[in-house]
Amino acid sequence: MNITEKHLMDAFAGESQANRKYLAFAAQAEKEGLKQVAKLFRAAADAETVHALSHFSAAGKVKTTRENLEAAIAGETYEFEEMYPPMIKDADQEGNKRGRRSLDYANQVEMVHAALYRKALDSLGKNEAVDYYVCQVCGHTVENEPPDKCPVCQAIKKAFKKID
Repeated sequence: MNITEKHLMDAFAGESQANRKYLAFAAQAEKEGLKQVAKLFRAAADAETVHALSHFSAAGKVKTTRENLEAAIAGETYEFEEMYPPMIKDADQEGNKRGRRSLDYANQVEMVHAALYRKALDSLGKNEAVDYYVCQVCGHTVENEPPDKCPVCQAIKKAFKKID
């Protein structure tokens, strides 16, 4: 990787984190009744997404859909096999229950994502219509119909958001 590609990927990471951070700030501003500030945070978050996508594309990271699915499978697999397990262990050792729960939820859901990507790869080109629902508590992702209770965090059915 040359220096410009490294810079683009560092910038992609920073812009991606800024997007998520600003969306979290917007949600807090909404809770506090500060709608105009929330709107500003959402606008900045959207701009950060524009930057992130531009950097990622300029770094040559967007390939064919087949290659993108393969990369997604590899990334999700890395997360649940290598990244999250030691993080969960550290949270346990520190007695950080909230942090452990957050890490554990993500770890469980990454396995699901890898399986969904694998299924999409295996059926690539068939264009089968599938609806996806995401639990807004833990991120668990399901096809076609949300369950009555989330198998990861036990949230009720209405916690699932349909993705269009």
